[in-house]
Amino acid sequence: MLRFAHGFRLDGALGEGNVADTAMSPPGSSDPHSEVQAGRGLDPLVDDPLDTAVWRLRSRGCWKDAAELLTPHAVDDAAAALKRSAVLIERCMYTSAGWDAADDALRAAEALALTDTERGATACERGYLAYASTLLGVRDRADEARTALGRAAALLAPGSPIRPLLDFRRGLISQHLAHNPTGALAAFQRAHAGAAAHGDTLLRSFTWRHLAAMAEGDGDLAEARHGFAESLRIREELGYLVGIAPALAALADVEPDPDEATRLRTEAARLVRLLGGVPVWLAEQLSTEDTTG
Repeated sequence: MLRFAHGFRLDGALGEGNVADTAMSPPGSSDPHSEVQAGRGLDPLVDDPLDTAVWRLRSRGCWKDAAELLTPHAVDDAAAALKRSAVLIERCMYTSAGWDAADDALRAAEALALTDTERGATACERGYLAYASTLLGVRDRADEARTALGRAAALLAPGSPIRPLLDFRRGLISQHLAHNPTGALAAFQRAHAGAAAHGDTLLRSFTWRHLAAMAEGDGDLAEARHGFAESLRIREELGYLVGIAPALAALADVEPDPDEATRLRTEAARLVRLLGGVPVWLAEQLSTEDTTG
């Protein structure tokens, strides 16, 4: 795994989308932002053709196309505008590009947000975008990230289905910007439990990964393997293709069998090539490994 000087793994730090990302669950699972849609509540997105099409594009790294599908709806629909911004923020996390488009989309979503839930959801996305910019070295927006996530915490009701996503992102801040592993672990555990309670399966793939990474850091490789394997299983079952290669590479790092570890990394490299070099940070890492043998 690619590591920064202060010791954290880039793929573990990203929370790739966390787009949620983690921001939007696939059709058929609970959508943590669905409560911003009047009258919709927490109904699963089973038969919505638009959501299905957006998920299929997003899961294959076609974020620009997914955003374009949402564009006509995002003009005056707060939920669609929020989803569009989340798609473009996820693109930033995986490609380290498209920052201006993501900021523009997020400002448009903020302008449409009227309720506390809508404002809290957009604040959660702003915090994540600022975190990504800081982490990837584009621009230091750490203060903006902390302020935005704090605003989201103040606006969202305690039982909001967006809370687990917020807890996860606050865990990222604690771990990688504040360097507070104790606070990060507590936040990831809250997010893990909350994602299970609200049926957010995709978010669980991220919380499994981060809890596994913390176990790895503590030397508990058996627990790390379990968490990374669960994350991989979920992503394969959901068809979250852009998230499978990082999951394979993470599992390879804690695999005791050298042949199996090699197989996992080879498969990760194949998927990265299939997706045209996405995620860019994993492509760079795998390329370095190929060069160094």
